[in-house]
Amino acid sequence: MVQPIRPVPIRHVVVTGGIYHDFAGTAAAFAKVIEPLGVQTTIVTDAEAALSSVDVSTCDLLTIDALLFTMTQHDKYAPLREQYAFELSARGRDNLERYVREGGSLLGLHTASICFDGWANWANILGAGWVWGQSSHPPAGAVQVKRMVDGDDIVADAPPFEVFDEVYRGLQLAPGVQPLLQARAASDSEFYPVMWRHRYGEGRVIYDALGHGPDCITEPTHLSILKRAVQWLIEPALAKQQYRGNTAHA
Repeated sequence: MVQPIRPVPIRHVVVTGGIYHDFAGTAAAFAKVIEPLGVQTTIVTDAEAALSSVDVSTCDLLTIDALLFTMTQHDKYAPLREQYAFELSARGRDNLERYVREGGSLLGLHTASICFDGWANWANILGAGWVWGQSSHPPAGAVQVKRMVDGDDIVADAPPFEVFDEVYRGLQLAPGVQPLLQARAASDSEFYPVMWRHRYGEGRVIYDALGHGPDCITEPTHLSILKRAVQWLIEPALAKQQYRGNTAHA
C-alpha cells in the first residue's frame, strides 16, 4: 500500500532587530498569522549569520523585518551605534543576492528598505531603497491605504483601510516593479506607493513599506493582502513539493 505524502512545512526565516520599532512583536505576530498557510517560521536576530548562509535548499521564504544599518548618517544615532550599528559583510551580500537570484523568495517589511545602506544593489533586489537626504516619512499616525490596481491576485478587490503607520516617500524604486498599494498620511496631500512586487533573477520579491508594529500586520484587510502575498511567494516551493509527491507515486 502506497503511503500518502505528508505536506512538508514551508521553511520561513525572519531576520529581525534594530531600533525604534517592536520588531520582536511584529515578527511574532506575522509568524502566527501565516502559520495556517503551512508556513513554519524561525525568527533570528543574528542577521550576519543568517544571511551569509541562507540557501534555496533550506529556506523557502526569507523575510527582512529589521532596521539594520550603519547609523552614520546623523548624530542622533551616536548613542546607539555601539549596540545597534550594522553592516552586512561582502559574504552576506553575495549570498543574499545569490539566494534571490537563484529562485529564493524574499519579503521585505517596513524598514527593510533602510537596511544594508552602502550596498547599492539592495534596492534592486528588494525593489526599493531608502535614499538618505531624499527619502522621508511623517510621524507615525493614522494612514489611509488603498489598492493601486484592480483584479490583481494579491490585492484582489481589497477595500480601502486605515492603519497606524508611517508613509515612506522618495524611495529609490527598481525598474519594472509592480505597484500594489498606496497610502496617505494625514499630513500628506497625495498618495504614495507602499507595496509592490517584482522578479529578481529567478526569485520572487515583495516589499511592503507598512508594518510599523504588530497592529498594522493584523489589521484585517492588510492581513488578507499579506497572506495572498505570502501565497504568491511560496508558490515555487509548493510546486516543488507537488512535483516530488507525483514522482514518489509514479
